[in-house]
Amino acid sequence: MSAPAPPPPPDDRHARFTALFDATHRPLLAYAVRRVASPADAADVVAEAFVVAWRRIDEVPSGADARPWMFGVARRILANARRGDQRRLALADRLRTQVVEVVPPPDEGTSDVERALARLGDDDQELLRLVAWEELARDEIALVLGISRGTVRVRLHRARRRLVDQLRALSEAGDHPPAPARSADLQQNTTTAPAWASPRTSAEEA
Repeated sequence: MSAPAPPPPPDDRHARFTALFDATHRPLLAYAVRRVASPADAADVVAEAFVVAWRRIDEVPSGADARPWMFGVARRILANARRGDQRRLALADRLRTQVVEVVPPPDEGTSDVERALARLGDDDQELLRLVAWEELARDEIALVLGISRGTVRVRLHRARRRLVDQLRALSEAGDHPPAPARSADLQQNTTTAPAWASPRTSAEEA
């Protein structure tokens, strides 16, 4: 039985980590900023993600896969933080549910697409945001979420259908006048999925 390969020398680990940081810290910060309440919280998420990356530098994939790998680390950090917040606020949430009877309408500046997205479950929202905000392909999304690309395809198809259903419900209800979307990509007919609900085509799929 052959002996395990020795770990890389410290200088090599430092060089790999530096290259990883230079290549991913900006998109990782953007990923975090879009998912937390304040820039300071986003900075904490990014810092913790790079601590994990340093500890597991030998596991970090090379090339283009490094970015979705780091998104996956940040996603798990955010999930752990949310679980902690949920435990601390569980009693307040139960009281709020009992007291609040009327949900205030969305802000006037919110588009129908954003309101429809907010009606979806957390998993659907995250999947569609990885497509719209991070512009990831299916194989990259699979790496972020820790699932197969086939599962991504199925879940994305279902998420897009649910988004279409919510857009249609908003259109039929007519409770709020449509607000302009924040980008031209969002300006779609309310009976079809927005353009950003389709993932970027990877080189493998092209």
